[in-house]
Amino acid sequence: MHSWLDKLGGLRNIVRQELVARQLDEQLAARFPVGQRLRVLDVGMGQGTQALRLARAGHKVTGVEQDPEMVAVAGRALAAEPAGVRDRVRLVQGNGMDTGVHFLPGSFDVVLCHGVLMYVDDPDALLAGLARMLAPGGLLSLVVRNGDALAMRPGLAGDWIGALAAFESVKYTNRLGLDVRADRLDALTETLAGIGAPLHAWYGVRVFTDQAADGAGAPEHGELQTLLAAEEKAGRSDPYRRVAALLHLCGVRG
Repeated sequence: MHSWLDKLGGLRNIVRQELVARQLDEQLAARFPVGQRLRVLDVGMGQGTQALRLARAGHKVTGVEQDPEMVAVAGRALAAEPAGVRDRVRLVQGNGMDTGVHFLPGSFDVVLCHGVLMYVDDPDALLAGLARMLAPGGLLSLVVRNGDALAMRPGLAGDWIGALAAFESVKYTNRLGLDVRADRLDALTETLAGIGAPLHAWYGVRVFTDQAADGAGAPEHGELQTLLAAEEKAGRSDPYRRVAALLHLCGVRG
């Protein structure tokens, strides 16, 4: 996991985390009363970026992560937080498929599953388990690789063979060199309806900056804010959001 950890400060990750945060906050504000302290489950929390952000906002967060190194990273980040934030976060080392072992159905108002589905061959069982964790009216937030835009990255890089192959498959090799998979919007929409958490809203993430080099850092503050404004606008607008590298889907438990 070290190669991924090395990228956390890069432009691509900054854009992803900031846009997802803005989009998630919009959905939370629309669904829950102002000031309500939400019960949040973050499955595959990684280094804990969103989990800690939500805990700082006053919510009670449980983070589940399978990789022990990432649990350690999240633990160190948590240890640096004030006591009030630390008290609102619980870290659990475990697999997202095992949520039914650790938690009762309906235990959470919000369930996050960001950047996980690409590593799961058959995500339907995982998604059904996550939906069961939600209380009625709860929000399921997914961030996935956009299977309808897989040809964009190789095509813009001039890899014509890779671009042609991407039209026919949802399999791809990510920047870590791992063979993973993407999800198509129509298929996930159908899945979410089938598990009782139909799609409520969706966004594109990283429309313009997905081609940034791994080592590319963020520009100065003013330029970064303008860049983020452009990405945010594109992530909400057709046809741009349909060719984003990532999709952020929000389903609501009936």
